[in-house]
Amino acid sequence: MEGRSAGDVIFKIALTGAALSVPTLLGFLVFELWAGSRLAIAKYGLGFVTGTTWDPVAEDFGALPLIFGTLVSASIALAIAVPLSLGVAIYLTEFSPKWLRQPVAFLIELLAAIPSVVYGLWGIFVLVPVLKSTVFPFLRDTLGFLPFFQGPIYGNSMLAAGIILAIMVMPYIMSVSREVLNAVPASQREAAMGLGATRWEAAWTAVVPYARSGIIGAVILGLGRALGETMAVTMLIGNRNEIAASLFAPGYTMAAVIANEFSEATTDMHFAALTYVALVLFAVTVLVNAMARLLIWRVGRGKPSGGQGA
Repeated sequence: MEGRSAGDVIFKIALTGAALSVPTLLGFLVFELWAGSRLAIAKYGLGFVTGTTWDPVAEDFGALPLIFGTLVSASIALAIAVPLSLGVAIYLTEFSPKWLRQPVAFLIELLAAIPSVVYGLWGIFVLVPVLKSTVFPFLRDTLGFLPFFQGPIYGNSMLAAGIILAIMVMPYIMSVSREVLNAVPASQREAAMGLGATRWEAAWTAVVPYARSGIIGAVILGLGRALGETMAVTMLIGNRNEIAASLFAPGYTMAAVIANEFSEATTDMHFAALTYVALVLFAVTVLVNAMARLLIWRVGRGKPSGGQGA
């Protein structure tokens, strides 16, 4: 009995230590980012977030175009990836033949294993030429009355980066959504169909609402990947530090500027500015995920718990 009690105590201490290690590591991360960016924080303060100039030679730094590029490219990615991923997940769980489900799911999930640099190379040699020669001119001709589709076509652009991001986050959103939809009890479908609903109506009115919180969790997972993606975005976004209404224009992201300039930061202020960008990226990611978690809580409050875990 004493040996069992001692083992329980040791097990409890080990689990407590493992649980505390995560916030401890997070605290060390925040501290290191803050320590590395103190020079930039002291010089620019919160004005760093609203500044629009990025000039390492003159040591004049502002992160607003980087924040803009990060949020816009991630938003484009989600606008494309969420409907496609959810559609594939609903088809695989509700409508497809059983023999087709696993091969299609495996092929889509396989996209998550491809390195981002490979996506970047494919984007440069395949995607951008197609977009530049066919898709972008079509969008400009048909939707040119909108400011988002006006101006010269460069190829490497905010829209190209958003499209490659959409391809990269689709496997995550689709896989989680499919698992959540599979977890919905069969009684939900049977009840809807017993009331005269078609298979599509049962899926859309009974299955999807039941799994709504879990689907939002899948979108959060994709958003986290989109916000922090570096290599493929760096290769396709054009790396121009500006804010433009047109999606055909080049842009820049926080992760891309760190990847491009970190090894070339020769002055303390340049290094501090890049570290400050990393701190802002961390803050933006935490803020966006916190807002999404709040949305999940509000959506899932008072709803059945089955199939809705984020």
